[in-house]
Amino acid sequence: MSEVSTHKERTRQRILNEAAAVMRIVGTEGIGVAALMKRAGLTHGGFYAHFSSRDDLVTNGVDRMFNETRERLQALSPLPDGAERLSRLIDLYLSTEARNAPELNCPLPSLSGEACRLPEEARARFSVGIEDMHRVIAGSLEAMGHEQPQALASSAQAELIGAMALARAVPDDAHAERILADSRSQLKQRLGLVPAARS
Repeated sequence: MSEVSTHKERTRQRILNEAAAVMRIVGTEGIGVAALMKRAGLTHGGFYAHFSSRDDLVTNGVDRMFNETRERLQALSPLPDGAERLSRLIDLYLSTEARNAPELNCPLPSLSGEACRLPEEARARFSVGIEDMHRVIAGSLEAMGHEQPQALASSAQAELIGAMALARAVPDDAHAERILADSRSQLKQRLGLVPAARS
């Protein structure tokens, strides 16, 4: 690859990094090309040297977000069994750190509500991201011997995403912490990761 091509690819990656971070915070509909290019330290006019349209940027930004999430999920793979992997995923996903840094974490809690309005190709890539997460959860449940790992994984995934979305929506930090802690505890009990609480 020539020096010019290498520089162009680095610039494209810098734009995508900024786009992925911004979209997790303001959504795909809130991202403006001019403001994004300014954040990346570039001129507005240079945008079309890297992307054919705003929709092209959004599609590739969605790809970038889910590639980053996939890498985090794959980092759990070396853990020795399904229960340990799943418990760690729940703790990481529903952590205070994840709540306070949406720009660095899974885009599903931030963007699920607008996924139906994404450009067609971006929506297809969004669906792949959902399936990636579902596969990790279902695989862990299957390794634990659950009879219906696919259905249980769908339910668990919905709770993870919904709990984080709610925790970010409420303005009170103490309330948000309760949402996260309660969801972590209830999910682990329901999935057989800890003994059920006695009434």
